[in-house]
Amino acid sequence: MTTRTLEPAAAAADDPPRRLYPDTGAADRVFRGVLRGGGGLVLAIMLLVGGFLTFRAWQALEVAGWDFLTTEAWEPDGGNFGIAAVLVGTVLIALVAILFAVPMALGTALYISEYAPPRIRQTLISTVDLMAAVPSVVYGLWGLFFFQGHVVTVSRWISTYLGWIPLFEVDGSDPRDPLATATVYTSSTFIAGMVVSLMVAPIICSVMREVFSQAPVGEREGAYALGANRWGMIRSVVLPFGKGGMIGGTMLGLGRALGETIAVYLVISPVFVIQPHILQNGTSSVSSLIALRYGEASEIGMSALMAAGLALFLMTLVVNFAASTIVARSRSGAASDS
Repeated sequence: MTTRTLEPAAAAADDPPRRLYPDTGAADRVFRGVLRGGGGLVLAIMLLVGGFLTFRAWQALEVAGWDFLTTEAWEPDGGNFGIAAVLVGTVLIALVAILFAVPMALGTALYISEYAPPRIRQTLISTVDLMAAVPSVVYGLWGLFFFQGHVVTVSRWISTYLGWIPLFEVDGSDPRDPLATATVYTSSTFIAGMVVSLMVAPIICSVMREVFSQAPVGEREGAYALGANRWGMIRSVVLPFGKGGMIGGTMLGLGRALGETIAVYLVISPVFVIQPHILQNGTSSVSSLIALRYGEASEIGMSALMAAGLALFLMTLVVNFAASTIVARSRSGAASDS
């Protein structure tokens, strides 16, 4: 009896488990195919852009070699050219822009999602979105003819009291002399970065606002039930939940700041030397270099501009991939301090 009872059980244990396949309908298969096709198309376009830039830049890269990354001058017809100066200028302008844009965007997003009365919330959202739609040339003209004249006094004040820091030093000017010319403070990295910050702040704010508005209602109410005030609830629930969105929005704004062209081109005074003093006249960026020299470039000059564009393309890719990695590891909303 015992043997007959165990034989079916043993036979069932030896059988491999059957795989179950979902019975998806035609609509699900079409939807999955569209998503895969869209993802593959984006990847293909990115590879085509990279391949095109590499092909057009190959002539200049063969001439310059690795010196292309370390040379400050830009004289492609003479064989002496590189992106060291413009690359440093691009990074400094983007960092200044992010330094100003992130606090503005964070404060605006928190006010709209947590403090603004419902009757004006939609108006504020529309206003922020409208700022993101303003053409960059408008920001550039505003920065050149209006904003720059008001910021020069701020630059002079920073140089006066913080000039002992190399970053805020201004060569050839005595900030304590009231008769000293103010032109040494114009067309600087500082002014260009502040103009760009107004362009990227709406993008960062929109991402942060969407994430903050999705914080779990249960955790919000739980924080209030434990005695937290509104700021305590924001600090313990909303900000930890939105950490990934804050990082992602900041990196998205950084990518936009790195590639900004017209506004920077209108504000700065191009120089092809590494300019580490952000308050001092003269800086440059990769995108403004391309806009400045594109119309007059020779064959080797055009190839050199394509090489500069390739460097900017790769830099933005690295920034975006780093943002994706940070957001994936942040586990936004998985836990809170409440």
